Amino acid sequence: MNSKKNNNILWDPKTPPKIIVVMPAYYAEKTVKQTFDDLPKDLISGVILVDDASRDKTVDVAKKLGISVFKHEKNKGYGGNQKTCYDQALKRNPDIIVMVHPDYQYDPKLVGVLCEPIVNGRADIMLGSRIQSRKQALAGGMPRWKYYSNRFLTMFENIALGINMSEFHSGYRAYRAKSLKRLPFHKFSDDFVFDQEILISAVSYGFTISDTPVPCKYFPEASSINFKRSATYGLMTLWTVFLYHLHNLGIVKSRMFKSLSSEA
Repeated sequence: MNSKKNNNILWDPKTPPKIIVVMPAYYAEKTVKQTFDDLPKDLISGVILVDDASRDKTVDVAKKLGISVFKHEKNKGYGGNQKTCYDQALKRNPDIIVMVHPDYQYDPKLVGVLCEPIVNGRADIMLGSRIQSRKQALAGGMPRWKYYSNRFLTMFENIALGINMSEFHSGYRAYRAKSLKRLPFHKFSDDFVFDQEILISAVSYGFTISDTPVPCKYFPEASSINFKRSATYGLMTLWTVFLYHLHNLGIVKSRMFKSLSSEA
């Protein structure tokens, strides 16, 4: 089979996937250009940036780069931003939607690496894992408290959900569009726990989630939530897992998860 190769990606050039990149932006003026410049333009069909009521020049910079821009007049939160991202991307009928944070914390060049397992039918959702080893994560600048809380939550979720991920909490993600359409993401939180609600919901729908290692770096311009908000995020993650099990036991019904009476 003739195939196209880019960043170790193999797929048939006669039927390339339509890939849309979405960028949930909040004060990304200093990093959005660098992020955009490193995207593999030969692999993607478009880039959408949703600005969550920033007061800097994020929107101006993005427009000059030719990015499709949508701006929230009022801050809707990280989850609320993603909802707009996915709504706008799905209007373009893509095969895959990739979320790339425009703060240049994750390597944008690896979009194709993230998409390849989806293209070839091995996954419905792919995460870029920042944690292959403690040394690697800490060398990239991840705070120790963030590393250990990440390890605890990931271990808990792996056991509770019956899957085996190296990390559940990466913001670098690719979704098969057909799978994303089935997830009730408008019913999820507008806050940071949205990231976990969408994954746990995907588990309830039987979608295959996998990950691949990606480098990650922490620096002053990179976005990061503080300890207090991280603690809230952790507690809400635990609650979402608990709610998932209550739903499966039929004790409560949550609209976040697949109905027990619906067909597979």
